[in-house]
Formats: sequence, structure tokens, C-alpha cells
Amino acid sequence: MALPMLPGNSLNKNLGKDKFHKSQHFDYSNGVPMMVGSGKPGIGGEFLLGQKSQLNYSVFPNGEGSDTPSWVAFDKQVLSFNAFFQEAVPQKREEKYRVRKCKIYFYLEDDTIQVVEPEFKNSGIPQGTLIRRHRIPLSPPDDERFYTVHDFNINQQMVLYSRTFMVTDCDPFTRNFLRKMGVRLNPPTSTPLDPYSNLRQEMEKSMKPLRPYERLDTLKQFLDHDRNVLRFYCHWDDSENMFGDPRELTLHYFLADDTIEIREVIYPNSGRDATPKFLHRSKLPKHAPIPKRQPGDITDRTVLNVFGPMGQGGRYILDSLKTGAVHEQFYKDSDLTLGGVVNVWGRRVIICDCDNFTKEFYRSKYGIEDFSPVQYKAPPAPKPPRPVPPYNGFGSEEDSLCSCQGLLPKPPQKDFRKLMEKDRQGLESNVLRFMGKMVTENPIDRDRLFIISFYLSDDTICVFEPPQRNTGVLAGKFLERGRVKKPGQELFKSEMSQYFSAQDLYVGARLNLNKQGFQLIDADEYAFNYMEQHAEEFPRANMGSIISKIRSIPEDKQNEIKQFLTISDPGNTGLIPYELFRGLLVGLECGLSEHEVMMLGRCFCERQQPEAEVGIMLAVAQDHLRKKHFESFSDMTRAFTHEDRHRTGHLSTKEARIICKAFQLPLSEDLLRALLKKFDAGSEEIDYHAFLAGINWRENPAPPVLPDDTLKFNVDWSREARGPEVKSINYSVLLEDVFGSVNINTDPTL
Repeated sequence: MALPMLPGNSLNKNLGKDKFHKSQHFDYSNGVPMMVGSGKPGIGGEFLLGQKSQLNYSVFPNGEGSDTPSWVAFDKQVLSFNAFFQEAVPQKREEKYRVRKCKIYFYLEDDTIQVVEPEFKNSGIPQGTLIRRHRIPLSPPDDERFYTVHDFNINQQMVLYSRTFMVTDCDPFTRNFLRKMGVRLNPPTSTPLDPYSNLRQEMEKSMKPLRPYERLDTLKQFLDHDRNVLRFYCHWDDSENMFGDPRELTLHYFLADDTIEIREVIYPNSGRDATPKFLHRSKLPKHAPIPKRQPGDITDRTVLNVFGPMGQGGRYILDSLKTGAVHEQFYKDSDLTLGGVVNVWGRRVIICDCDNFTKEFYRSKYGIEDFSPVQYKAPPAPKPPRPVPPYNGFGSEEDSLCSCQGLLPKPPQKDFRKLMEKDRQGLESNVLRFMGKMVTENPIDRDRLFIISFYLSDDTICVFEPPQRNTGVLAGKFLERGRVKKPGQELFKSEMSQYFSAQDLYVGARLNLNKQGFQLIDADEYAFNYMEQHAEEFPRANMGSIISKIRSIPEDKQNEIKQFLTISDPGNTGLIPYELFRGLLVGLECGLSEHEVMMLGRCFCERQQPEAEVGIMLAVAQDHLRKKHFESFSDMTRAFTHEDRHRTGHLSTKEARIICKAFQLPLSEDLLRALLKKFDAGSEEIDYHAFLAGINWRENPAPPVLPDDTLKFNVDWSREARGPEVKSINYSVLLEDVFGSVNINTDPTL
């Protein structure tokens, strides 16, 4: 051979072949060797003489995408065909054949077929699944092959196990799938009529009356009012009978079917058996007892006469006027009213009250608004007071009282809700702080100042004495935090003692705290603001009651007030100093306390913003930071810049305070708040670049600060920056609000 051994140059068929396996043709069946693979190919999968290619499964055209197996790609995808077959009926003369409709389902994942016939009522033949799901072979002589998707089309016949099915139509999914497969579908055909089915329809039509009764449709009522029950509280007086007594009943009216159920209210230790129901659920007739009816007396339809045999060809006449119908009256929802009497099989049951759902139902349906309950029993006798032994002096009064209320002593319960509402929340401290002095004859103690704090969360009082120079008195805590009893109460008594409340503390009040007298001379800004915001709780901060007191003074004093205000303002500016205004109200004895006078001054004041002491405050802040060796100004600048998302150079006061606390800025709370407020331009945002530059003692050192200024900020007892003080009063607005329109004139005789 001069040609090379390459494909195409040689007649050897094995050239380039890589499969030389042999098919298994023999095996054991029941212990007998026999040939089982007569249809298998030869060596390398080549067909033997007389063999031809047979497709056992559907072969779909190659598409684009992943080569997923058929049981994954065609999972839950089924082709549905409408079909019918004719079945001969030789035993009956009414019909010769019967047309039976069915559904043919072809499962694409494994080429299985299922035939299902819909079930019809009273058909008399087994219906449902005619052929269970499996692979069905073709009819002979191709019975070695199975049905595939290529064998299906509409308007054609299929033979499944010697039964001929005519495929008439398919669903849209099947139609689209076959078209994508390249199958040209035939036009759909119609299913022939079944003679016997037409005969049955005519028979059913002939059995229906020409003038039927009106239809009683209770389904809508059931669907609209299912689980809707009216509840009434009733009373049945059975005291006339022997061993009888009044009973309390609960009547349930079911709106779904107009039935009534009655249950008896049985109290513990009443001596009665707990029966499940007083009246079982049923329709309750109005006129009871009623005569017993024979079977057939009460029917939906009544017949007047009957002609001919029963069945086909018979005739009957219905009672369309209902002349022979038996009517019974049952209780409806319109018959149940408060104060009405219900006849429960001879027992007079009075309806006394109902629940909220029942009231809303009658209000919306019948427009009833009066639901006054009926009193059927005397009110219960008041419980006799339980005497409490007097306090013995051991522990607190609440603890001693709890030990007398049960065999197992329990700790006294605190007002947890008040604690959660009035506890410290962020910047809201809920602490009222006042400044007070001792009420004493000792000249040394008379000049001592005290900070009296009242905690709204638990009504406790704490007294603290700030340090004062050259007083000779050690500062610190004067009274431990706790509730303080009001003076003049007996110690060993049965009643609970009265404690000081928030309403007892106001500017000008005198307090006796554990036999030590104090007089409140001032309050911080938070206390004044809190009292003004909760004026309904603090009457001395209620401007309405204060103005009413001024209006109720005699007319001569009113004229004196007007004349004094006019004389005190010779320049007709409408303003007078606060001290003159305070002296006028105190001298006239108008019945106003010092706190009420201050409230008037705060309401009608001419606020003047004092000169800003930013330089002194920054000097004090730098002095504190220098002593604490705080130098993290660059880190704070990066933190402020990170929070400034829009790069405006401004941040809110709250965010700035959070960053300062995160870096543990060693400044007091009062000084930090005052600084933040000074750098606030009125929009609740600060210029953090100016703030950081002002407290940076390394780059921008401030001049030395005096010890007095440092001490001032150290002992400043107000937790907020001092606002603008009250310097003058706008008495023109005051006169207009209190006495109406007043003309201001400089003539002192007016």
C-alpha cells in the first residue's frame, strides 16, 4: 500500500474507531440461561443484519443553553389533549352507543401517558383514571416501540390498548409547545353529542315545576354573619317555685342561622351543678308550648293534588298560594331588646344588658342609641373596712402595711410606670432643682446656700451644699436622697403618712425637711420650663390662674396698679424695671407668691441678651483641658468632619455633644452646654471649626483666667446655660391682657 494509513485512504472500517464493546445478549432468567438481547446491536454499537434504529424516547431538536437532562428540563410540564371514544351499549333500547369524553396527559419528562375521564353524577359506570400513568406501546406491528411526542396531533385517532381515541383539541401550552417542535397542527374538531346525556337532561327539565316556590337562599346569610353572635345578659326569677331563686343567664343569638343558645351563669359555691347549657342551640318559637307536628306537616313545598303515576308522565299541582302551609313564628334579632321579655318554653326571661358588639350591631342596623341596662338585683353591700394596726416603728410604713395584708409578706410595689416615664431620658433629667436657705436665727447658717433637688421619678428629695469661700463650713451632701414626710404628723398611726410632692416646691415656699427649715429663693431654668410646660400640675406656674387672681383684686387696687405703672414710666416706653414691678405686687398684698410673681415677670419681660462671655468661658475651658493634658483635637476634627455628610461646616448641638462625650472631653456638664449654646447661631447647629479652634489650648492659647471665674463655673448649680435675665417688664402688654385695652398716658392724674 503506497497510500498512508489515514482516514479516507483506506477501506478498513475500523480505522479511527474507538468503541469495540460487545452487547450482552444472554442472561439467566429463573435459573435458565436464555437470550434476552435479541434487539441489541453488535460490536461497537453497530447494527446487525436486519436491525434498524428504534427510538425508545422522544428526541427533541437541539437548542441553545445547558444540556440538562429531560427529567430536569421538563419537570412538571405536561401536554393536555381533549379526546373522546365511543362505547357500544347493546343491552338498552334507549341508547345504542355512548360518547365518553376524557383527557389524555403526556408527561414530557419520561414519555408516560395517562388517560382520565371526568366523573359525572349518577352515571352508573366507573370513571376517573382509565389508564394509569406509564409508557404505552404502539399498536401492532410496531408494538416494540412506545408513543413519543412526535405521535401526537389533534384531529386524529390514537389506539391505546385496542381502544380508539379521537383527539379533538389541546390547551394553549400544548399548542405552543408542539409549534415550537415544528409540528404542524391540524384544525380542531368538535365532540359529537351523546344521545343518552341529552335524554337525561330532558327528563330533569320535565321534572321541574313550571311555577316553583321562591328559593330560600340561606348561604348569603351564613357567609355574611358566620361567627357573629349577639350576647345578652338575662335574668330569670324562679323564686316563686319551691327551692327556686333568681338566676342569671347568658343568651347567644347566632346571626348565621337565627338560632338561640342560653347558658346559665353558675358562681362558685352556689350549690348548683355546672350544666353545660340551659337551652341547646335551636330556633326558639315565640308561642310555647306548641303542639307536636306529624312528619310531613312542615315542608318547603305543599302539594294540592296529584295526577297520574309517579315518575315519567306524572303531573302534580303545587300550592303556589301556600294555603296549606304551616307557619311558625320564631324569635328574630328585632325581637330582642333591653328590658324585653323572652318566652323560653314557658319561662319569662328578662333581657337586662348586652355586650359592645351587640350594641354596635343594633346601632348600625336599627339606629338604636339607648342601651341603658336594667337593674335586676340590689347593689352589693359595701365591704367592711379592714382595720389596719398602727405603725410599730420597724421598717418603713409601706413595708409594715404589706406584712398585714397576707400571710406571706410581700415587698411594697413601686410605681413602675411613673419611674419609666419620669426617669432620665437623654438630655431630659426630670429633676427640679431649687436654691434655698436655712430658716434660722444663727447668722452663720443664715448665709449658707443649699441646692434642693426633687426627683420626679420617685418623689425623692436630695439636699446638697455647694462649696463657698471663707464660710468655715464643709460643703457636700446635707440630706441623703429619699422621701421626706411632711411635718406635724403622728408617728404611730394606722393611716399612711403624707410626703412632700412636686407641687409643694416653688420659689418662696418654706419646707421643714426632717425638723430643719428651708426657704426656696430661686430655681434653675429647667425647673421653670418644666413647670410652665406642665401648668395643669403646678397651679403656681399656670398663667391663667395667676391672671385670674390679679383680676379678682378690688377695683381701688387695680387703679393703684395702673397709676403706679404710669408714674414709673415717665418716658412712655411701656417698660418698667422688674424690681419696681415686684415691689408693687408684694406691697399691695395681691395674694401672689414669689413664684407667681416670677412667672409674671418671665411672661411679660423684656429680655435683654447680656454681653457674651465667650472669652472667659473659653479661657476656663482651656484651663481645664490644660490641667487634664487633653490634646486629641485633630481626632475630634476628623470625627466632626466624618459626621458632616454635606460638608457644611455645621453640626447639630446633639451630635456635637455626643462626639465630645465619646472623646471624654474633661469639661463639666454645665460648661459644655454653655459653650455649645454660645456657638449656636439660633438654628440648633454649631460651627464646629470655631468651637474646636476656641478650645484648642495648643494652637490658640487664651489669656490666663482668674480664680474667681474658674470658681464661678465650678459651682454653677444650674445644669443649663444661664439665659437672658429679666431686667424690665412690658407693663403695656400686661395691662392689655389683664384689664383689657388701656391707654397709656404720661399724665399722673389719670
